[in-house]
Amino acid sequence: MKRYTKNWLEEVLATLFMEAGASREVSETTSSILIEGDLLGHHTHGVKLANGYLRDLKSGHACGDHNAMTSKEISSVAALVDGHYILGPYLVQKALERSADAARESGIGIVTIKRSHHIACLASYLQPFVERGLMPIIMTSDPAVKSVAPYGGVSPVYTPNPIAMGIPSRVQPVMMDVSMSTVTNGSVGKAHAEKTKMAHPVILTNTGLASDDPADFFSDPQGSILPLGGQEFGHKGFAMGLMVEALTSALGGFGRKDAPTGWGASVTVMVIDPTLFSGQSAFLDETDHLIEACLSSTPVNPQYPVRMPGQAGLSRRDKYLEQGIPLPDDVVTELQKAIDDSSLKGRY
Repeated sequence: MKRYTKNWLEEVLATLFMEAGASREVSETTSSILIEGDLLGHHTHGVKLANGYLRDLKSGHACGDHNAMTSKEISSVAALVDGHYILGPYLVQKALERSADAARESGIGIVTIKRSHHIACLASYLQPFVERGLMPIIMTSDPAVKSVAPYGGVSPVYTPNPIAMGIPSRVQPVMMDVSMSTVTNGSVGKAHAEKTKMAHPVILTNTGLASDDPADFFSDPQGSILPLGGQEFGHKGFAMGLMVEALTSALGGFGRKDAPTGWGASVTVMVIDPTLFSGQSAFLDETDHLIEACLSSTPVNPQYPVRMPGQAGLSRRDKYLEQGIPLPDDVVTELQKAIDDSSLKGRY
């Protein structure tokens, strides 16, 4: 993989987005969040997404004007935002900032976003809020996509519906980003493009058989991705997936019933300030104790001790900031094509 500096990627991506019609504010925020995905090692949800965002901006499906966003202030701690398909990273970042301000005053803030464009890697948003001693929570679904079947069925109905959350600690922060399906749409698409098998039988064929072949997902009729828990315990992932649907599309009042088309997202973010509950010290005493107990648990394999959610990503982030951010060859190729079609041609 070729390596790039964070500053170089920020300059290039922001320029590309602005030339595609996005405001500087939307462009810079979106660029930062995409790059953060690669810093954490989530290459399917990092700079790789830029080409799709640019395509949607140029076609008019995505909006780059931050002034197009409208909101309904429900109370001092809650709001409903209509994103009008503004690039999702901008909408989510603004929703988190608004929720964080409310949390500082009232202990909690919540914002629901309808008609957002794609929001990239959920884990990319967490660290700045965790470093401020806050607990950010993000949930999302895409009402235009059907890729996960309900437990016991074979017809896909909803999306992987991830939940991300950051937990402050003096020992080390916990940053989780977990789909309510066994794997993500992106990982299945990547394996299919590379003509490789999945590591486990996480696909359900259109006849109800578990498979490790991504081609079985792209069949006709379409296969599906198994809910989190797989064939044995998928009822749990199914239930959690429904929870995310209710807290995103249903709460925002726009979802699958409206049959939207194109890349989009329904999103709900929350931010909690522990200081107004148990107090910062009491909260951190408890999270520190729990994390230390987990890390000191006797490992199944001594060569692989317990690690906390987000630990590997934060370690990669530090290394990539120092050594450069590696990008897969296909991402580099698409980025170069975008550069060659812009005013940046010949400069990079």
